[in-house]
This record gives sequence, C-alpha cells and structure tokens, in this order.
Amino acid sequence: MVPRRNRNIRIPGKKSELAGDFSPVTGQQIVILTGPGGSGRSTAIGALEDIGFEAIDNLPISFLPRLFGAEPPQRPVVIGVDPRNREFDVERLLASLVEIEAATGIQPVTVYLDCDAPTLARRYSETRRRHPMSPDGTPQLGIEREIALLAPLREAADILIDTGQLTPRDLRAEIARHFGHDGTAGDLAVSLMSFSYKRGIPRGADMIIDVRFLRNPHWDACLRPRDGRDVPVAEHIRADANFAPFYARLTELVRFLLPAYRSEGKSYFGLGLGCTGGRHRSVMLVEALSKTLADEGWRVSIRHRDLDRGGDASPGDRGVRSA
Repeated sequence: MVPRRNRNIRIPGKKSELAGDFSPVTGQQIVILTGPGGSGRSTAIGALEDIGFEAIDNLPISFLPRLFGAEPPQRPVVIGVDPRNREFDVERLLASLVEIEAATGIQPVTVYLDCDAPTLARRYSETRRRHPMSPDGTPQLGIEREIALLAPLREAADILIDTGQLTPRDLRAEIARHFGHDGTAGDLAVSLMSFSYKRGIPRGADMIIDVRFLRNPHWDACLRPRDGRDVPVAEHIRADANFAPFYARLTELVRFLLPAYRSEGKSYFGLGLGCTGGRHRSVMLVEALSKTLADEGWRVSIRHRDLDRGGDASPGDRGVRSA
C-alpha cells in the first residue's frame, strides 16, 4: 500500500474535520472521486461541476500523472474514477496520486462514496441494469466483488460520505458543504430571455410568461423604431395601469421560486418573457427584472433573442450579457 499523508477519514454521521479546509473553494484543488456503482458518483461529479470544478469522468489511471504534467491546474478539477475501468488498480491509483502531488505541489483529495450492499442492490433493481462485475450473475454478486475491490481505497480516502440514506439533493448539499458554495443567492444562475411569439417559444426555458396584455409601444409611431431599453419606451409601458400590479406579482413569484429551486439543488433557472415582436415589452421587462434580481444578489444573465432581427426568424445569440 502506498502511504498517504495527512489522511483524515470522515465518519458517516459526523461532521468532517476537513470541511473547513475545502469550503469555499480557494486556489486550485484536485479531487479524486470514486465509489461503487449506484453510490451516486455521477451526482457528486455534477455537483462539483456546478460549483466551478472542471469535471473529468472515467479517466484511465495511466492518464492521471500525464493529465497535470509539471504545471498545477488553473482551476479546481474533479476526476471520477470508475472501478470498472479495465485499468483500475488501487495500488496504481494511489501511486499516481503521489506522482501528481510531486509534480504539482497539490495533494489530491480522495472522496469515497460509501453505500451498503442492500441499498446498492435495491438501486440496481430499480434501474433493471446488470452489474458490470457480474454480467451473467446476480447484481448482489457484482456488488460484493466491487466493494471488496475498493476496500483499500475506502480505507485510504480523505473524505468518506455514506450515501445510503441520502437523496440526490442531500448528496449535492453534502458535496457543497465540503467543497463549494455557502448557500448565498449567487449559487443559482438565473437566465432571463425576451422573445417574439412570432418566432416561437425558446427552447430550454423553465418558465414562459406572456406579456402581450401590456400597452404596446409599436402603435406609437415615435416609439416603434426604439426598443425596450430606451427610457421613453419603458415609461410608456410603465404607464399602463396593469404594469405596476403585474410587476409586483412577477417579482414576488420569482423571489419565491428562486430560493426554492436553489434549495432543491437546481443550479440554473431560465425565464422567458414574450411579446408580439420581441422588441418592446418583453425587452423592457427583462431589463427591469434583471436589475431587480441583480440588486438582490442573484447571478443574472440576459438575452434578447429577437431584438434587431428584422425578418430573420432563425435563432440567434444577439444581445447576450450578464446583469
């Protein structure tokens, strides 16, 4: 067994002594994440990716030292190690971690996702998948083989997380507690988009709101050439008796939803605001709402999909920026 320096194993159910060392992310980190199939490795890697890690999954062990060379990474990196990889070998993996530390000056942090065999068996039965380590036998046999194979790595892990009683949301929160954000508004990326209904509803939006009931500046010859970013257009729309109560309810709804989505573990929320031409009312509302949310600490980006597009009905990226 290749020795590891400063090994600290987290006991499930107790607060890790390492939590203060890795939260929030500072400088560069190299995280090696592994565990038996069904323990939540993909969820954990996704959680780290959402908080700024570069994610590399199922990398052959022989590539590990070459991945970093003689230079430390420019951003935190998480590497998912699949024990079913044909190159997988615990001794070789631990030796590679020593090589990485010698080359970069960064001691990799090994995270092991633990889970009891009955829970893993239940998860396999729910997906109706065969276990790769027992393709012709029962999943239980493959699970036992995999747990035995990983036992030395489990002993050498810096952080051990028991996922047996964790939902995907719980696991993401546990990963964030060790490595990531502090639960502030900036954890959720908010994307606001204005669009024209004539050119179709945008793909990928979590919610669409139709604002065509508001006063349309298009029917004012002086305002028609302008767009919703111009003060006269914004004042024209705000003068509509429906605007103030609508905007109050819209902001109230968004203020309710964003913390709820963040609490659920969602990392992105996209809201589309549509009007007839995608030039006046929807643009004005996206501009106003983005300022309101940014002032409250949310990380907001905006896109005016159909602004200045004329007769071009194909999708485009014009007007993208952060608030």
